[in-house]
Amino acid sequence: MYTNDGSGRAPGLRCYFNLLALNGLPARADWLAALAEARYDGAQFVEPLTAGQAASCEQLGLGCAGGGRINMPAEADPLAARLKDEGMECATVHVGWGMEDDVEVARLIEATLAAEEKHRLPIYFETHRATIFQDMWRTVQFVRRFPEIRFNIDLSHWYTGQEMVYGGVEKKLTFIEPVLERAGFIHGRIGNPGCMQVNLDDGDEGRHPYIAHFRAMWTRCFAEFKKHAGAGDYICFTTELLAPDIYYGRVFPHADGVLAEECDRWEQSLLLCRIARRCFAEA
Repeated sequence: MYTNDGSGRAPGLRCYFNLLALNGLPARADWLAALAEARYDGAQFVEPLTAGQAASCEQLGLGCAGGGRINMPAEADPLAARLKDEGMECATVHVGWGMEDDVEVARLIEATLAAEEKHRLPIYFETHRATIFQDMWRTVQFVRRFPEIRFNIDLSHWYTGQEMVYGGVEKKLTFIEPVLERAGFIHGRIGNPGCMQVNLDDGDEGRHPYIAHFRAMWTRCFAEFKKHAGAGDYICFTTELLAPDIYYGRVFPHADGVLAEECDRWEQSLLLCRIARRCFAEA
């Protein structure tokens, strides 16, 4: 199940902004208006959507995606029901803690898929640390067992956490092809083999191999999406650059000794969207 706007238009890419990325940025009352002005297509909300936010998004022409965590099978249906009632188009979920045995994992997957079907809400399992899909090998095994799974591809968790370049990145890209071809959502972040979230410059694309690796993975996701999507379907590329207080954004001392964040997350998000649009055009 892909996200679909019912328009009958050709399958497309939409760039969203995860509002968790606002943590630590200067407070302002009109972030949604700023997203629309910057030509984002929508926002991903990490808290329940308020009536005021829903009205603002409708007025500004912004789409709404949700998210959540499912620790036990019984939590899947209430979460999907709430997100559907809020008017979310789709949702990404962290499922389990990664310590479950195969029987427990299967029950979590079955409950989430059942909730997705019951509420007609696309739910994308995240490839995220501290979840059932924290490692490549186990994820591919469960894709074989549950081929209807669709993913939110958050690749820095694997690229850095499993050091994909060690032992040959191409070999690993081939191995995770069944996951990449089931992407309906992508969390936009680029990491290197030692850090989950790194600063990029506009001219860096041909300078660092890890940028080329992420471009290749995103392009494969987009190519598979285009191959299988129907009219009105779209894939969300949602930037998710997170703050230093949860150890994603890095801080360094300036000349005056004051610690400051490595990059401007707002500008970096816009750059990631430009890269994603180029990948989609090339796919």
